[in-house]
Amino acid sequence: MDDTLTVAVRVKPGAARARVGGRHDGPHGPALVIAVNAPPVDGRATEAARRALADALGIRPAAVALRAGAASRDKLFLVERPTPGLAEALRRMRDGTGR
Repeated sequence: MDDTLTVAVRVKPGAARARVGGRHDGPHGPALVIAVNAPPVDGRATEAARRALADALGIRPAAVALRAGAASRDKLFLVERPTPGLAEALRRMRDGTGR
């Protein structure tokens, strides 16, 4: 098993309410949509998205790191030491088939 999992994410900053779920076909392929309250200023939306992703996956935020896309809505995050079933859970969140 790989010791990291790459997750493509589309961040929607300044959302009325934070939400993880949905699909966006972006430059990195099918991406998980993460809406965050934080504005796209000084990396605040990126940090909020990183924490929201960790929370949605039930892992500690320190296990999620930004790999690409610091100044973009389309980002790649790395999840360290993913547990079995994590990729499937991500797929379900992204494709809207429940958690």
